[in-house]
Amino acid sequence: TAMYKVKCFLLNLLNFREFQLAQAMRFAIEEINNSSDLLPEIFLGYKIYDTCGSNARSVQVALALLNSNENVSAPSKACSRPAQVQAIMGEASSSPSTAIATAIGSFYIPLVSRTVEYDSSLAHLVKHFDWTWVGAVRTNDDYGNNGMATFIENAQQLGICLEYSVAFFRTDPIEKIQNIIDVIKASTSKVIVAFLSQADMDVIIHHFSKHNLTGYQWVGTEAWIFDFQTAAGDKNHILDGAIGLSIPKAHISGFREFMLDVKPLNVSKSDFFTEFWEALFSCKFKQSGSEEIQKECTGHEDLTGVQNTFTDMSLMPIFNNMYKGVYAVAHALHNILRCNKTCNLSVQLDPKTVQNGVVEFVPVGLYDASLPADRQMNVQAGSLIWVPVSVCSERCPPGTRKVLQKGKPVCCYDCIRCAEGEISNITAFIFIRHRKTPLVRANNSELSFLLLFSLTLCFLCSLTFIGRPSEWSCMLRHTAFGITFVLCISCVLGKTMVVLMAFKATLPGKNVMKWFGPTQQRLSVLGFTLIQVIICILWLTISPPFPSKNFKEYKDKIILECSLGSAVGFWSVLGYIGLLAVFCFVFAFLARKLPDNFNEAKFITFSMLIFCAVWITFIPAYVSSPGKFSVAVEIFAILASSFGLLICIFIPKCYIMLLKPENNTKKNMMGKGTPKSF
Repeated sequence: TAMYKVKCFLLNLLNFREFQLAQAMRFAIEEINNSSDLLPEIFLGYKIYDTCGSNARSVQVALALLNSNENVSAPSKACSRPAQVQAIMGEASSSPSTAIATAIGSFYIPLVSRTVEYDSSLAHLVKHFDWTWVGAVRTNDDYGNNGMATFIENAQQLGICLEYSVAFFRTDPIEKIQNIIDVIKASTSKVIVAFLSQADMDVIIHHFSKHNLTGYQWVGTEAWIFDFQTAAGDKNHILDGAIGLSIPKAHISGFREFMLDVKPLNVSKSDFFTEFWEALFSCKFKQSGSEEIQKECTGHEDLTGVQNTFTDMSLMPIFNNMYKGVYAVAHALHNILRCNKTCNLSVQLDPKTVQNGVVEFVPVGLYDASLPADRQMNVQAGSLIWVPVSVCSERCPPGTRKVLQKGKPVCCYDCIRCAEGEISNITAFIFIRHRKTPLVRANNSELSFLLLFSLTLCFLCSLTFIGRPSEWSCMLRHTAFGITFVLCISCVLGKTMVVLMAFKATLPGKNVMKWFGPTQQRLSVLGFTLIQVIICILWLTISPPFPSKNFKEYKDKIILECSLGSAVGFWSVLGYIGLLAVFCFVFAFLARKLPDNFNEAKFITFSMLIFCAVWITFIPAYVSSPGKFSVAVEIFAILASSFGLLICIFIPKCYIMLLKPENNTKKNMMGKGTPKSF
């Protein structure tokens, strides 16, 4: 059998990285040939071709390999018959591999190449650090273009904006690369996502060093992010702090020793290893009739003291992929030949690190696509020394709002002050911060916080009405709305009854507060809410809401909506809320003329007036609204009544706490002097 791996020369220099991959293939083949368990008495041979990273040359040598029936190299053994190619190993890059696969596809020859899936992991990594304003550079080939297209698609879904996206190939004219440098220099983003091959990364680093461009946060792919050769060539520390995704760590037992045992005299007399040896030790083999040379190679130089990219093992995960690829082919052949102690030879085979103590590659997390979405990206923050900020616009502070900049992406905006009367979303935190002040304590803080919690649920339950109706969403939207609103109204009713009872307790001979203390208040809220829970359970048990298709409203459209199931159940839920609201309004109305110390009842009266007005107008609007508009009416009623309660009950207290703190005293809460405004 024959196997194939490529090496390449860059700028007339031997690329040790590709040579290491070829050595990984040789190591795996020698292991298999020395094994008595895998392919016994069968020896694998190989031929190695140079593609120089060129698509055209890759196809040329692949076809040459298929057309060749000559004897090939097989460690320790000579092949007894012309070898037929059973598999091709390579290429190390995506574009040449794609070209080879297209050319040899009709011959049904297996191609084992380095494949990395394009997924959302890189975009999630960028989002993890809140980098919403980034630039992008890619290799202008299949690897760079396809990878960047996937990144951009996922980045847009995560709210990440690209300031620029540029492409080049290492053989492009210097003017084109200079234009890319100019684009980057004129940009404001500080993060560069690089979908580049290792060779193209070396080119861009050279130009960054030439223009002294530093201070950028690089985000890279497995092609270069842990490549020792790239790091060693970064003399100006352009890539310091780069972060990216790499292949998980791996170890091949005995491979390092195999690499250090390479000798051109005991491996091959071909120019392949000879040129490698000369490049490794900066010497020349003496040829007969040749000129005098400065340093002569003996072939016995010691590799153990060599420190360069060839002896660096930081790319072991990539070598391991090559190693496993060879073994995959060997196991396939083992099964085809029905090998046990021996193989059935009558079967006709049918081929259907560290840069001088300065650069250190540190794993800082793990991306696992098999986990739930919120746990796929796991970054260990303690391993990071410095995380830059890269946003087009800073977050708007409280009291301001976003205004998009004309002609810019959505990540770019200005922050302008909110108009007078607009409310910042920080009001619930003000109340919590002042929870120990007399104002909060005097107005039944426990029921107040429970009311705030229930209001939050009321706002959130409106979200259940959005989206395609499903069996669960239809049942959830009405029951969640009914229970949360009863909890909310129960808290307001409890506060109103406390006001009335507290006033009654101040009259001579009255001691009614003992019948409505904190325990009784909690039980009343629980009892009122429990009744609604029972109503909802009966509704869901007897005839629950369900998704349905409405063909009646429009002849040319089908509306997906939630049918109520039992109309009695729906109106029972709504009627119970209305009953509690009426009781609350009556009690608050009776307490409206009590002394000013207890005038929270005034604001409860206003809130219940708004609440009742909204839901009374809701009934005819809901009944007369066709199809999807009934959902909009219900959402409006939920939000309007929730805002009415929030504004009427809590905004006056926030006004005192923030603008009139001198009135927030126990004396003012207990006194009967000058009326105080809330």
